[in-house]
Amino acid sequence: MGWQGKVLRVDLTAGTCADEPLNMEWAAKYLGQRGLATKYLMEEIDPKVDPLSPDNKLIFATGPLTGTMASTAGRYSVITKGALTGAIACSNSGGHFGAELKFAGWDMVILEGKAKKPVILSILDDKAELLPAGELWGKSVWETEPAIKARLGDPQVKVASIGRAGENGVMFACIMNDLDRAAGRSGVGTVMGSKNLKALAARGTVGVSVNDPEAFMAAAAAANGQIDADDFATYGTMMLIDVMQEFGSLPTRNNREVQFEGAGRINAITMRTNRLTDGRPNLINNKGCFGCTIACGRVSKMDPGHFAVAGKPGYHGASGGLEYESAYALASMLGVDDIEAATYANYICNEQGMDPMSFGATLGAAMELYETGAITEKETGGLALTFGSAEALVKAVEMTGSGEGFGKELGLGSKRLCEKYGRPEFSMSVKGQEFAGYDGRAMQAMGLAYATCNRGACHNKADPYEVDLERIDTEGKAEVIKTSQDALAIPDSVGVCQFPGWGLDVLATLLDAACEGTWTEDVLAETGERIWNLERQFNLAAGFTGKDDTLPPRLLKEALRSGTAKGKVAGLEVMLPEYYKLRGWDAKGVPTKDTLARLGLG
Repeated sequence: MGWQGKVLRVDLTAGTCADEPLNMEWAAKYLGQRGLATKYLMEEIDPKVDPLSPDNKLIFATGPLTGTMASTAGRYSVITKGALTGAIACSNSGGHFGAELKFAGWDMVILEGKAKKPVILSILDDKAELLPAGELWGKSVWETEPAIKARLGDPQVKVASIGRAGENGVMFACIMNDLDRAAGRSGVGTVMGSKNLKALAARGTVGVSVNDPEAFMAAAAAANGQIDADDFATYGTMMLIDVMQEFGSLPTRNNREVQFEGAGRINAITMRTNRLTDGRPNLINNKGCFGCTIACGRVSKMDPGHFAVAGKPGYHGASGGLEYESAYALASMLGVDDIEAATYANYICNEQGMDPMSFGATLGAAMELYETGAITEKETGGLALTFGSAEALVKAVEMTGSGEGFGKELGLGSKRLCEKYGRPEFSMSVKGQEFAGYDGRAMQAMGLAYATCNRGACHNKADPYEVDLERIDTEGKAEVIKTSQDALAIPDSVGVCQFPGWGLDVLATLLDAACEGTWTEDVLAETGERIWNLERQFNLAAGFTGKDDTLPPRLLKEALRSGTAKGKVAGLEVMLPEYYKLRGWDAKGVPTKDTLARLGLG
C-alpha cells in the first residue's frame, strides 16, 4: 500500500508503452521519487552518457505519499542526467500533475529513446499511448496545456509540458505543469525536448490506498496540526526579500553586492499591495497545490499600461506571480527594481518553460561581461545589457524564450556563456548550476550546501537557514549540512513538500501507517543518507571529483562590503574537510568502502 506497484516504460524510439512491476525491494530502500528513480537511472544508463543523447533516460516519479490526504502530498519529481550540469538531476514540482499520475495507477514513468517526430504521452488510467504532436511543436506551455485538454475532451486532465525553450535547447529549460508549477532546475525540460516529447497528459480514477486508513488519518491530522504557515499564506516566499536584505545576503548585481537599494520596491508588501490579482485586500490572491494547507503560491496581475505588456493583452490576466527565488534572480541580481518587469519576465519563464533562477543569474553574468567589455553590442544585436535596465531584462527574456538573437547565447547558462567569452569567474554557479537567492559568504552553511549539492548549487537540498541567520561563523555547520541533506532527501522521495517543516519523526509516522513494513526516524535517516551517497556515486561515475565541490572565486576571495557578515569570504576550506569526514568519504570526496557497505551500496 502507498505504492501502486506499477511502472510505465515508454520506448519513444519504438513508439511502445508497457507496464512492469515496481521493484519493491528497491522501494523499501529508496522510497520513491528522488531516491527510487535515481536507483533506476543508475542501473539503466551509463553516467557518462551525453544528457541529450537518446541513451539518456527521463523518469517521472511519484512517492508513496503522493495523492494521499497528507498535507502537500501532490509532489512528483523528474530524474535524469541534467542537460545544464551533466550531473544527476532531480527536479521536484507541485501542482496537481503528480497526484493525477498516481491516481492513474502509476508510481513511475520511464521514458527512453527518442521519438522520430514530436509526440505527447497520454495516460488515462491503465491506457497509455503516444499521440502525434506536430501541431503543438513550437507552441508555448500556455498554448499547449489547453490544447491537449481540448483534444482529449477532458478539462480535468493534468498536463506536464515543455515550451519553446525545451524545444530550442535552452540548457535550463523546465517541465511545466498546471501552467505555472515547474520541475524547474538542471535542464530536465531540455532533456525532454531532445526526445521530441512535448507533453505528458494524465487522468486517473484508480485512487491511492494506504495500509492502515484509520492510523493514517490520525497521523495526517496530527501532522497538519504542526504546520504554522501564517506568514507563507499571507506573503509567500517573497517575505524573504526583506529578511535577506536586512541580513545582507540578497545577491545583487551578479553577487558583487549583498544588499539592494531597490529592495523595498520589489518586496512582498509592494507585490501584495499592487500586483496580487487586482490589489483589492479581500480578494483571494494566493493558491495551493494538491492537498495543500499552506497555499504559498501567488496569483499576480500586471499593470496593463506597463511597457512590458502594453499592446499584449495575453499578459493582462492573472497568473503565477513572483516567488523569492524568481524575484531575486529577475530583480536584485540584475540591479532591476521594476517589479512589473520582473513579473513579466517570470511570466515568460513560465510560458516558455525556463528556470527563472538560472536565466536571471545568466543574464546577471552577461551584464557583467557587457560592463567589462567582454561582450559588446555587436554580440547582443544592439541590446545594452546594463545593470538596472528593466528594458534589457524584458528583451533578453523574450529572446531567450524564443531562441532568437543573443537569446541563444543566454540559453547556454552562465557557465558556458562565461567560458565562451573568456571570463569563467563571472559565473555564479556550482557544477554549472546557478545559485539561489542567498550569498555563501553571508550564509556560510549555505555556501557549503551549494558546493556539495549533487545537482549543483541548490537551496532546498539542505536546511542551513536558522543556523546561518543566528551566527556568521563556520563552526559546526558541516554537521548541519550533512544531517539536513540526508533528512531532506525524505520529503523529496515520499511525495510531500518541504514547507510543512516536518521532522523525520512525523514522516515516519505517516509512512508507517501508509506503507507496509516498519518505518522509524532512524530508518529514514539512514535512507536519506543512502540516497545522498547513491547520487554521489552517479556523479563520480559521470566524471565529477572533489574538485567540483567548490565555489566561484568571488565568494572565496572577495570579502563582503556590507551586511551582517561584512568583511567575510566563504570559509569552504574549513568546512569541506569536516564535511567529508562526517560523510565517511576520503579526502578526495569519495565514499569509503565501509560507508558504501554500511548503506548497502557496495
